[in-house]
Amino acid sequence: MPFVRIDLHAGKSKEELSVISRAVHQSMVDTIDVPEDDYFQVISTHAQGELLYDRAYLNIARSDQQIFIQITMKEGRATRKKRALYARIAEQLEKNAGIRPQDIMIILTENTQDNWSFGNGIAQLATDA
Repeated sequence: MPFVRIDLHAGKSKEELSVISRAVHQSMVDTIDVPEDDYFQVISTHAQGELLYDRAYLNIARSDQQIFIQITMKEGRATRKKRALYARIAEQLEKNAGIRPQDIMIILTENTQDNWSFGNGIAQLATDA
């Protein structure tokens, strides 16, 4: 049940955004056991000067193609799966979208199932304690 937000500089075509979106989603399917139909994303493009970042933080050389990927998901996945996810996203975005791994920042946020409503004002996965 991940929810993904992707922020990047403006200028990519709809087709390029679709490739980025699908690469991120397929990486989650491949590494952290996300079902294929569990697909919820928001992609936001930003004008020059709206994405702010240090170009050399942790000795990683970032360019004007910097992309931020935020994934909110339920807690419980092992660190090894998260590491596999980071690597797979970087690999797939480089292969399919030409985005350098140095320009890909991924942030995972975990929460519990009672923090989700998929519609109708109901917490479908919550269990009352």
